[in-house]
Amino acid sequence: MKPGPTNSLVDVAGLRVGHAHRDGGGYRTGTTVVVPPPEGMVAGVDVRGAAPGTRETELLDPRNLVERVHSVVLTGGSAYGLDAATGVMGRLADAGIGFSVAGGVVPIVPAAVIYDLGRGGSFRAVPDAALGAAAYDAATDAADPGDGISFAPPMANGSIGAGTGAVAGGLAGGIGTASAVLPGGVTVAALAVVNPHGSVLDPGSGRLAGTRYGLPGEFDHLREPSAEDYAAWAPPQAGSFNTTIGVVATDVSLSKAQCGKLAGVAHDGLARAIRPAHTMVDGDTIFGLATCALAAPGQEDFQDVLAAAADVFARAVAHAVLAATGREDAPAYLDVFPSAQGELS
Repeated sequence: MKPGPTNSLVDVAGLRVGHAHRDGGGYRTGTTVVVPPPEGMVAGVDVRGAAPGTRETELLDPRNLVERVHSVVLTGGSAYGLDAATGVMGRLADAGIGFSVAGGVVPIVPAAVIYDLGRGGSFRAVPDAALGAAAYDAATDAADPGDGISFAPPMANGSIGAGTGAVAGGLAGGIGTASAVLPGGVTVAALAVVNPHGSVLDPGSGRLAGTRYGLPGEFDHLREPSAEDYAAWAPPQAGSFNTTIGVVATDVSLSKAQCGKLAGVAHDGLARAIRPAHTMVDGDTIFGLATCALAAPGQEDFQDVLAAAADVFARAVAHAVLAATGREDAPAYLDVFPSAQGELS
């Protein structure tokens, strides 16, 4: 395998990503939107954490009516942040995109949240419909900076979008993304919002656990931290609520049930990169997405897609932590472990 051209979710042809956030004036939070082509994408979901905040996930059950969704929203703000999906729905409805019903369309917009309340200083400074609309605009090249809203490129990693206020086991967390192109030309990619209660470190060494699954050259600039750096790390008291959310996507044709399996196997990657995962204070939720640009895979090829899903999600978790911006209550990984920084190739 090799990474796609940008090593990000947008390597799955047809997918667009928008990041919008507010950082300052009491805010440290944001929203990330994944937008498919107008015909939508097939989607499934797997919820493993015990404290999820979600919207429209029941529609993704293979027994239920709707076959395609028109966007997926990942956002901060805990349950308050689900309002961001309303702004995305409005933008889609204005464009005439959605599930056709008598008199118009109803956009199908599943969403999941992380807990980041109060991390900018104000408990109720949360994503709203306007921020959701701004993230959609960023994905569709219509972003208009203003009202304290900032944006980031679609392939970016770090403390942006839904990951602006994220904390990862005491370290700064954020958005991470990664992709893989399989030998037959199929692309599998992930985007993770990394905000776990558990640790993202290998318990024996302090290395980022997700880097074990890197493709050749991807994490070659990192070393194992020195024993002195690791012994000196005393993580601050973890918050009471957390959550890692994300999507894993591919360009092959999958059913809703297969998309649900794709999401389920991506949780293996989450658990490889975060320890422990799926706790009582995490709402870990992953969406599986298929743009259906390529033919349906055979059984063996689908196995390869599933295996890649776990790896790209683990890699995405590592990229999120590596690129995150440190702050007083959540330092950056390389600030805590400077000995882990090797030479950039």
